[in-house]
Amino acid sequence: MPIKISNQLPAARTLEKENIFFMTQTRAMSQDIRPLQILMLNLMPVKIDTETQFARVLGNTPLQIDLDLIAPAGHTSKNTTQEHMLSFYKTFDDICHKNYDGLIITGAPIEHLPFEQVDYWPELCRIMEWSKTHVYSTLHICWGAQAGLYYHFGIPKIQLEKKLSGIYKHKLEAPNFILFRGFDDEFNVPHSRHTTVSREAIEKIPELKIMAASQEAGIYAVKTQGGKQIFLLGHAEYDRDTLKKEYFRDLSAGMNPQIPVNYFPDDDPQKEPVVTWRSCAHLLYGNWLNYIVYQSTPYDLKDIGNT
Repeated sequence: MPIKISNQLPAARTLEKENIFFMTQTRAMSQDIRPLQILMLNLMPVKIDTETQFARVLGNTPLQIDLDLIAPAGHTSKNTTQEHMLSFYKTFDDICHKNYDGLIITGAPIEHLPFEQVDYWPELCRIMEWSKTHVYSTLHICWGAQAGLYYHFGIPKIQLEKKLSGIYKHKLEAPNFILFRGFDDEFNVPHSRHTTVSREAIEKIPELKIMAASQEAGIYAVKTQGGKQIFLLGHAEYDRDTLKKEYFRDLSAGMNPQIPVNYFPDDDPQKEPVVTWRSCAHLLYGNWLNYIVYQSTPYDLKDIGNT
């Protein structure tokens, strides 16, 4: 079964062109099955791109998925129309009475700010606290991972001397964990961030286990017991041209960005990037949905707080 999304969501047209199997709400109503309830807190500025990226990797499984979208209530998106937000997004207050099989907290390009200075930080803290009793497994992505490690375990982010941008090779440190079932010994993941977290700080927390890391990019994947909370500091969901768009955006802004590492052929921004991470992205999210969420979440979502 595919991911179930709104008939009008722009991602539906993109996925249809790519032959990604998705199901509209109209079709899903005719099937007698409990879909996985997945919530995504989208903190990225270009929300339609992010919706499509995650719908693509979530839709590549045999499970039916019901995807809800939320965004911070007190924050106005500058890069997504108000019409789109009103049509497809709910607020946390709209869904806080519900339980979910899975939650995805995306990244956000606000790493220069201390967490407490982010305008929606109080609401994000409320959501992260709520997730402990209302969500079976939560994926925190990039800045969302740093925010989660800080909120739940007091691990601070560390400013990098220069932006970490590119495609980096990773190795597994916990190869038997089910999230990485079927992975090769080495695999690629895009990174795009100005901050990181310390291995030493993570290793001091007994509840945390480092699953994968890169010699160049540092820590990539961290989990708590059973995968109830997973922190991914890279962007496996990125499209072929996402880093390209970021590079030229920063270039136009006069920021003199470095060319993303291992991304453009011959480091030539005029050449089309070669995708070397997509298969791992689909496998990662497929494993999360199948083994951590579907195989373990209670059938009655009301029981999630008791697991």
